[in-house]
Amino acid sequence: MSNPPATANILEELFRVIASRRDASPESSYTAKLLHDGRAQIVRKVGEEAVELTVAALAETDDRIASESADLLYHLLVLWADAGLTPEDIWRELACRQGTSGLDEKAGRPD
Repeated sequence: MSNPPATANILEELFRVIASRRDASPESSYTAKLLHDGRAQIVRKVGEEAVELTVAALAETDDRIASESADLLYHLLVLWADAGLTPEDIWRELACRQGTSGLDEKAGRPD
């Protein structure tokens, strides 16, 4: 079995699968279970994966960083689906920030 192409399109493809699981039985799919369990559980998993990525980045191999990054991205996609956002919403926000200094963007945020 060959590996799928490694492109950013995988995020949109994965998001479509996640969104399709919204009405699936929680017993049939981990994604459906997360969506069924609600926002608090999804956010807990996002935080857990962020911590695991942080630990990997500080003390583990690049392969572990890649693995934990994939876990975090998956859980972010689940959160976006739960919130009614799409990857395009996030890409649009990033595009709006393009060409803006990170320091200027941060200073312009409301308190």
